[in-house]
Amino acid sequence: MLEDTYLYKEIHEQPQVLKSVIENEKPKIASLASEINSRGIDTVIIAARGTSDNAGRYAQYLLGAINGLLVALATPSLFTIYKKPPRFGNSLVVGISQSGKSPDIVAVLKEASRQDVLTAAITNETESELAGTADFVIDLHAGIERSVAATKTYTSELMAIAQLSAALAESAQMEADIQRVPEVIQQTLLMDKIIEGIVQRYRYMRECVVIGRGYNYATAFEMALKLKELTYTIVEPYSSADFMHGPLAVLEHGFPVIVIAPSGVMKPELKRFIETLDLRKAEVIVISDDQEMLADAQVRWNCRSRFRNGFRRSQPSCPGSSSQCAWLPCAIMILINRGQSRR
Repeated sequence: MLEDTYLYKEIHEQPQVLKSVIENEKPKIASLASEINSRGIDTVIIAARGTSDNAGRYAQYLLGAINGLLVALATPSLFTIYKKPPRFGNSLVVGISQSGKSPDIVAVLKEASRQDVLTAAITNETESELAGTADFVIDLHAGIERSVAATKTYTSELMAIAQLSAALAESAQMEADIQRVPEVIQQTLLMDKIIEGIVQRYRYMRECVVIGRGYNYATAFEMALKLKELTYTIVEPYSSADFMHGPLAVLEHGFPVIVIAPSGVMKPELKRFIETLDLRKAEVIVISDDQEMLADAQVRWNCRSRFRNGFRRSQPSCPGSSSQCAWLPCAIMILINRGQSRR
């Protein structure tokens, strides 16, 4: 039974994990934000791998748009293989790692410490080498993660990043939006039976692309990663802009394209993109809360369909907190259901 798997259980632990991050990490995150402001830091370098690297992509958009910070992803091989680390200057260097044991991520933070640069670790293992290297440690509170495919640690990484952004912005509205995220995810997880019905169509799918733009660029990468890990499917993530420059040529009649297209400022761009896909006769699978976007899809997946009576997923002032964290469990649920049916 699907419900008996570690992966299913850990997906459903996400609301409680996020509550723990919100309730326990706020003082440490506030202290880190204060130190960032006192040092006049305007650049953030993130060292991560795999799923945590996708959390870093989220930080690039959120900390850039909300806090005006330049955010870059580190190149760990410069530290571990080439032995030619760059100068960090007046930056914050963040290591994101579920285990805190990845040697290349630790190497980046050690070099940052050697350069007397502010460091922080976002990890599930607060006694790890990565945590011991950092000036500030943010605990993911995810407990033991037995599943090979990370779920609850990923969304808790997103939560830690969203909390840091809110603390830097000193935004009461963002803080209020963050408080709502666990409940939004809890409601989203009620959709698993709906998703089971949709996913059967793609049981034998061998290849597809996943499209996300802006805050959901990270979601596209994470969804593609999960599809590869769990279903052994060839999947590539793109922004809609990048896909138009070359990769569009792979489309043929019935080629599956998953488009993450919530309401918001990206809607006009993604609507035009979906129209292009329709002209190419691709099979468009849309994940959205917007009726107009859903109407343009061959496969309509309405993330608000269960919430019309008494619960409505609003658009928060911070599009990167509730928006991002609410979509990902939907995406993961489609993958785990399909992965289980394939095996």
